[in-house]
Amino acid sequence: MQALVIAAHGSHLNPGAARPTYAHADTVRDAGAFDEVREAFWKEEPHFREVIRTLESDEVYVVPLFISEGYFTEQVIPRELRLSEWDPDRWDSEGTDADWATLEAEGKTIHYCGPVGTHDAMTDVIVRRAESVTDDPDVGEGVGLAVVGHGTERNENSAKAVEYHADRIRDRGRFDEVEALFMDEEPEVDDVTDYFESDDVVVVPLFVADGYHTQEDIPEDMGLTEDYREGWEVPAEVEEHRIWYAGAVGTEALMAEVILERAADAGADIENAIDRVKRATAEMADADDRGSRAEAGD
Repeated sequence: MQALVIAAHGSHLNPGAARPTYAHADTVRDAGAFDEVREAFWKEEPHFREVIRTLESDEVYVVPLFISEGYFTEQVIPRELRLSEWDPDRWDSEGTDADWATLEAEGKTIHYCGPVGTHDAMTDVIVRRAESVTDDPDVGEGVGLAVVGHGTERNENSAKAVEYHADRIRDRGRFDEVEALFMDEEPEVDDVTDYFESDDVVVVPLFVADGYHTQEDIPEDMGLTEDYREGWEVPAEVEEHRIWYAGAVGTEALMAEVILERAADAGADIENAIDRVKRATAEMADADDRGSRAEAGD
């Protein structure tokens, strides 16, 4: 038997913070690759500390639903899971290279994986998010893309993940312009229109869940609205640009594929689960598209 644990932050204050975790866990569960799939959180129940002992499987794959390598993925989660042999050097990473480490805990073999946010498959999720918000599967020509992260001087890896995916998307040549922007360091998302010549700019926040930053700070900072409580248009006109604001990348259904990719890299037997997830998320996107057209009266 093999089990998957999706480890996320959660929140005591924002009831929606855990919603993407449960949604992705359901998608992975439906794909049928694991005998057990569990959600675990730092700031709400079920907690990291208890999750391993709830499992019957001897092989456990732990995938952190976090964007970057740092305090939570390198210290908090391993400590709470009681991975006594853990050391960040086991990942042999420079900030975006984490793979996995195999350790023992609670009498089980634990394959502790790097965060989803630095996996190469996340690049495709960012692009899918741009497609979703514009309702255009071919979006790119004549369009700029801003990948937005929190950024912080306390953890340089916070910016590395954002820059890594922005570079990968830029190298594909699909969008006319691609920039990595941040909330708390330069270049700042407040000045988004200063960094693009394109009339249309898609903004994708590299956050796991929609919350204070993605639903309040960033929309107001970019000038989409003066008061987040009043909402904003998509696209919104800002200084002669059309800003297509996508919301947190972690809410994109395709994130379930990244979780599976992380586990597969660590040796999980997932058979054709990734293909099933791709089909399922594509069907979700088609259903959302049909719903949008119905609302518009098309």
